[in-house]
Amino acid sequence: QGILREGLEDVKQFFKTHGSCRLPLSPSLLVKGIVPRDCSYFNSNAVPLKLSFQNVDPLGENIRVIFKCGDDLRQDMLTLQMIRIMNKIWVQEGLDMRMVIFRCFSTGRGRGMVEMIPNAETLRKIQVEHGVTGSFKDRPLADWLQKHNPKEDEYEKAVENFIYSCAGCCVATYVLGICDRHNDNIMLKTTGHMFHIDFGRFLGHAQMFGNIKRDRAPFVFTSDMAYVINGGDKPSSRFHDFVDLCCQAYNLIRKHTHLFLNLLGLMLSCGIPELSDLEDLKYVYDALRPQDSDADATTYFTRLIESSLGSVATKLNFFIHNLAQMKFTGSDARPSLSFAPRTHTIKTSGRIRDVFLCRHERVFNPSKGYTYVVKVQRESPAEVTFVQRTFEEFQELHNKLRLLFPSSLLPSFPSRFVIGRSRGEAGAERRKEELNGYIWHLIHAAPEVAECDLIYTFFHPLPRDEKAAGTSPTPKPADATWARSLGKVGGEVKLSISYKNNKLFIMVMHIRGLPPLQDGNDPDPYVKTYLLPDPQKTTKRKTKVARKTCNPTYNEMLVYDGIPRGDLEQRELRLSVLSEEGFWENILLGEVGIRLRDLDLAQEKMGWFALGSRGHGTL
Repeated sequence: QGILREGLEDVKQFFKTHGSCRLPLSPSLLVKGIVPRDCSYFNSNAVPLKLSFQNVDPLGENIRVIFKCGDDLRQDMLTLQMIRIMNKIWVQEGLDMRMVIFRCFSTGRGRGMVEMIPNAETLRKIQVEHGVTGSFKDRPLADWLQKHNPKEDEYEKAVENFIYSCAGCCVATYVLGICDRHNDNIMLKTTGHMFHIDFGRFLGHAQMFGNIKRDRAPFVFTSDMAYVINGGDKPSSRFHDFVDLCCQAYNLIRKHTHLFLNLLGLMLSCGIPELSDLEDLKYVYDALRPQDSDADATTYFTRLIESSLGSVATKLNFFIHNLAQMKFTGSDARPSLSFAPRTHTIKTSGRIRDVFLCRHERVFNPSKGYTYVVKVQRESPAEVTFVQRTFEEFQELHNKLRLLFPSSLLPSFPSRFVIGRSRGEAGAERRKEELNGYIWHLIHAAPEVAECDLIYTFFHPLPRDEKAAGTSPTPKPADATWARSLGKVGGEVKLSISYKNNKLFIMVMHIRGLPPLQDGNDPDPYVKTYLLPDPQKTTKRKTKVARKTCNPTYNEMLVYDGIPRGDLEQRELRLSVLSEEGFWENILLGEVGIRLRDLDLAQEKMGWFALGSRGHGTL
């Protein structure tokens, strides 16, 4: 901090002498001074500086940049240039991946400037709002986006931005082999745009723990990202859109393999350590798989998505990074509530006279559970407001208070564990009474506790409280909503069917809207096909089994070889979707029959087919 202050004095003297200058980052940026109070440093290895300059334009905002010393920023410049070219290819093909590409400029050996993106936060800071183990939880990213986009249409737009930008990041980081991906190197804007920073390691040159690679997954795609995409912890049709986007973006880049190899090849002699020989170029060649067909590449990238999503190593890497960063956290960092967009105080909100937890309500979105309605009375002009909080949010308040105050000043918190059937209505009623006692004791605790910012922020209305004000309790769903009879037929399957060189290719892509099983559980679905007539059952083909989902993704190619076109016209494709039941007989969830003569197979046919109990498929 002392060295930074001395350096800022030198910069002040520079501006006194010269008046103004253009920033190397972009000649269009003209600045006339430095703002010391907005300048600080980051805690990463190179200790980059966060600098804020006064804009010459009186109506313009301060210009914030990062100055790094100790990293070869030519590598960052090259990586960003490659991502910029990828983005141009996608946009030219009509695919806007909503990529955030920032400026970066090397000003000398091992030093340079990087543009700061406003309204963005690292995944680490978002996750640790839910505790040091936040990287193992599914909801932090969704809750953070909801906090900054309280209106339904704003949140939907943010999720859409997230789906596109996350897909673009997965493809770009995989193709370029970008490593050292921890949660301080990935950022999220309040508008939902995700982007990566700090490209100190690329082309597969991963950091090592002994003989173990630190980056074990093909790319960073974790369950909290999938939670945002799915709108919950179960796969939805939006996940199909995400997979399709990834595969489409990947195939578009593969068409330009020669362009990327030529551009990177031109840089072999420039002295970047991680781009110095043909092996480094071979990494990109192998990642792009130019020898594969689009269908094979689609199947390959789908498996990469599944592998990344199933990787525990990424979350463990994030968690270790959280622990490593804890020692750098300043003691002046005050705890805040993850679900509240801003802090409120006794001065800004008005003194609370009384609180009373008046009822609990059943909620089904974003997940099933109970919310508790608290009546808040303030002294200034007898104002009454109602706020809705979940048990987990009460628990977060208590955990954050424990960071500020000794346990002796705080009331005891109700146990989070409930046994057996008491999880339902009776359990919610019991918790209501216990929470009521807890908040009464909080408000009547010692003044330093009762009047602290955390409590006044907790009881301040959120946009969701204002929206729910005056509404009646959520009606309970009819039993039919949760349990459907086994014979009930539903769902659709997305197929791509093509015929070439006496081969019939059937790409089983996604299924959406399958009914739950009779016991209410999600099925373990797989797809089985036959080419009828087939008395010997020699045309049977199967996909892998997806686990516990009504909206599975497969992207698997089923091939029938040696079928002349004349024979093909007499055949019918019979496709069945079944749930694997282990020792018991597999359960038929739906099927469809497709007369191949009805399809013009001179070109690929792709679309959704309705699953029924019998009869012919409609596209």
